[in-house]
Amino acid sequence: MAARRAISRNTLPDVIAADLRERILSGELAEGEPIRQEALAEEYDVSRMPVREALKRLDAEGLVLFTNNRGATVTKHSLREIAEIFDLRILVEVDLFRRSIPAMTTTDFARCTQILDEMDASYDADDVARWGALNHRYHSALYAAAERKLTNEILQGLSLHSDRFIRMHLSVMKQREPAKAEHRELLALAEARDVNAACAALTRHISRTKEELLTLVAENRA
Repeated sequence: MAARRAISRNTLPDVIAADLRERILSGELAEGEPIRQEALAEEYDVSRMPVREALKRLDAEGLVLFTNNRGATVTKHSLREIAEIFDLRILVEVDLFRRSIPAMTTTDFARCTQILDEMDASYDADDVARWGALNHRYHSALYAAAERKLTNEILQGLSLHSDRFIRMHLSVMKQREPAKAEHRELLALAEARDVNAACAALTRHISRTKEELLTLVAENRA
């Protein structure tokens, strides 16, 4: 936490929370790392109050652990919790995909294709910061036709927790090409209206990511 960051005075907690969120998801602020309110206030050139509010919001999202007396730390998930995040993704996303495929239109397919093209461009540009967001946008586009608002809100929370691990999987483990192929396969199966094959492919896609990530995180922590 070195150079000061110039930010707008409007909605300071929102701006600070957004910047800290990106720093956590990108790995700049590592899991388990203490976060000092005084240091952040100096870094953002603000009082402690908006920093405190921003940390409370990130605590509500599960990205930091914040207590009034002990400050905050970046959330560190156990291997069991990481596995649970991806297991829940399978449960939620396969159900959404199964409901969505019969209702998908040419507009839905075109939107998915556009996002895949953006993802390919971000891979080629090595734009790590966009990978998690684009991955979430693509999966959300696949499921949009299901029109399950509450389920999608649950998925949003799961995606927030899995974002940093998705970026790790794509960058550290060099899994961009397999991800490209699997994402294209999901769309092709949806366009073919092959619901069972598409849901099986989605399950394999998320399961493979989970198992490879668990191995990587375990090795790093060892």
